[in-house]
Amino acid sequence: MAIAGAGPAGVSCAVALVRKDPSLRGRVVLFDRARFPRAKPCGGGLTGHADEAMRALGLELTVPHLASPNATVTFGSLSRAVRLQRPVKVVRREEFDASLVQQARDLGIEVREATPVEGFSVDAGGVSFGAGGRTLSARVLVGADGVGSAVRKHLHHDQRSTPIRLFRLEVPAGRTGWARDTMLYDFTAMADGLRGYLWIFPAPGDRLNVGLMHYPSSRGAALSGADLTALLARHLQRFGVHLDAPARGWPAWGYTPSAPVSAPRLLLCGDAAGIDGLTGEGIAVGMEQGLLCGDQILHALGSGDFGFRGYRRAMRRATVGRELAIDRWLARLLYGGDAWRRWLSLVLCDDRVLDLYAARVCGSLVLADHKRELVMALLRHVFRSGNRRQRLALAGPPDRILSVS
Repeated sequence: MAIAGAGPAGVSCAVALVRKDPSLRGRVVLFDRARFPRAKPCGGGLTGHADEAMRALGLELTVPHLASPNATVTFGSLSRAVRLQRPVKVVRREEFDASLVQQARDLGIEVREATPVEGFSVDAGGVSFGAGGRTLSARVLVGADGVGSAVRKHLHHDQRSTPIRLFRLEVPAGRTGWARDTMLYDFTAMADGLRGYLWIFPAPGDRLNVGLMHYPSSRGAALSGADLTALLARHLQRFGVHLDAPARGWPAWGYTPSAPVSAPRLLLCGDAAGIDGLTGEGIAVGMEQGLLCGDQILHALGSGDFGFRGYRRAMRRATVGRELAIDRWLARLLYGGDAWRRWLSLVLCDDRVLDLYAARVCGSLVLADHKRELVMALLRHVFRSGNRRQRLALAGPPDRILSVS
C-alpha cells in the first residue's frame, strides 16, 4: 500500500492497516516530500475527537502540549467565556507530526522522507507512480498529501472552487499576560470583511499560536493575502500581541459531501479530502478519515474489489462526515454572505448555541446529533434577532473594509 503524505491523516491510515492486520507490516509505505520535523501552519489544537482517534489507533501524545479548558468568544466589546467539557490540547505541529512518524516507524511502517509521489497511472492490477526517481507500483494509492494532492487533482478533474485561506504565526507570549489555559476566538474582524475568525491559542514553550481563517464567499469582501496579514496584525494589537515576523498563509479545501473522494485503486483522506469549514479543524478530521480509509482498504483486500465505490457514503455516514456536513451548512450561514450579523448574534447571544459550539470545538459532543436543538435555537432567534443584532452592533465597530497602504 502506498500513502502519499505522512501527516496525521496518512500516518493514521497506515497505522490502522497495520494494527488491524499485522501481516501488512513492511508492506505499507508512507511517502512525503518533506523531512521531519517540518514546518506545518496550523492552530495545533487536539480536540476530544483527536484523542479518541489516537486511542483507537494506539498512538500516544509524546510531545509537549498545553491543555486549554477555557475558551473566550468575542466580537468587539462583547465577550463570552466558556468552560470546555474537554480541554483542547495545543501542540506544535512540527513536534507532533514528527512523533507520529516515529511511532509509525516503530510499528514497522516504512516512511520515505523527501520523496514526493510524482504522477501515477491506474490499471486493473494496481497503481504505478513515480517516487525518488523510480517507477513503483502498489495495489492502492492514498492521497493524504494535502491541498495540492495529485490524487485529489485527478479525482476532481477541472472542477474549480475557491479554497479557505488561513494565516498563522507563533509569537512569544512575553508580557502579553495571556492566560495559559484559555483559547480566544475573535470575530471582530468580520466588520472589516473577514469571513471567519481570528484565534490566539497558548502554545508550549511560552509561545502563542495566532492566526485567522477566511472562508470563501462570492458576496464577501475580496481580501488579498496582504489585506489578511495586515488585518491579522492590526486586530492582534487589540490584545497586546505584536507580530515580529510575517504570518504564513496557506489554502485549504473545505469538505463537500458530494465531492469525489475515491476511484478504483485511489482514496483521499485528510486535507486532500477537505477540512472543517466552520472551525478550520484538520487534525482530528484527518485522523478520523485515516481510520475510515484503512477500513476501506482492508475490506478491499478481503473482497478483492478495489473500486472503493462505498467510501464516500461511508465517510458521509460516519461521525466525522456528519460533523463536517453540518459544519459546512453552518459555515455557509455564518460566513457565506452579507447576513453574518444575524447569525453571529445567534452564536454569541444564545447560551445554548454557544455551549453547543464550544462542545463541538472541543469534541465533547457530535453536533450532528443535536439538530433538533439547533432548529429550536433558530426558532427562538426569529423572535429575538432584532434585540440580539442591536446588541452586537453596539458591541462592535461599524462595517468597513480594511484598506492597505
